[in-house]
Amino acid sequence: MKKKPQLSLPLEPDAMRRADLPESDQALVAEAIKCLEQKYLVKQDVLTSPEATRDYLKLRLYGIHYEVFACLYLDNRHRVIRYEELFRGTVDGATVHPREVVRKVLETGAAAVILAHNHPSGVAEPSQADLRITQRLKEALALVDVRVLDHVIVGDGQGTSLAERGLL
Repeated sequence: MKKKPQLSLPLEPDAMRRADLPESDQALVAEAIKCLEQKYLVKQDVLTSPEATRDYLKLRLYGIHYEVFACLYLDNRHRVIRYEELFRGTVDGATVHPREVVRKVLETGAAAVILAHNHPSGVAEPSQADLRITQRLKEALALVDVRVLDHVIVGDGQGTSLAERGLL
């Protein structure tokens, strides 16, 4: 995620972002997201493992042809309050504004967050820019007593958890 000025473009609905998929596949992805949201969001279950978190985020972010930065807001027992896509970028980067992330976190009353974004290239390795923005967000959110539990990068394959790699 490169830090460069760019226009803030509105996020498109899921079906618009996956227009290259056949309609039946789009419906299947939408139904899978709905099932996971019912299981993890409506009942406010705890995301019990990094694998469950990655699976959910991959369904939300995989196959988008531009970078999207999102946040899972969690309460103090790590139950999901809400998933929200905050910033949209281009094929190789998105501008993330820490001030806006902090504002959104405070609006939800979250005690912790899981950050996420996709790499349209399919390579889920964190860049130096990814590590820098993660650190900036961690420091900014610490000022308001909100913990950053993880930053997941979605690409082809499994996806990368910065927490599991000890980079958080």
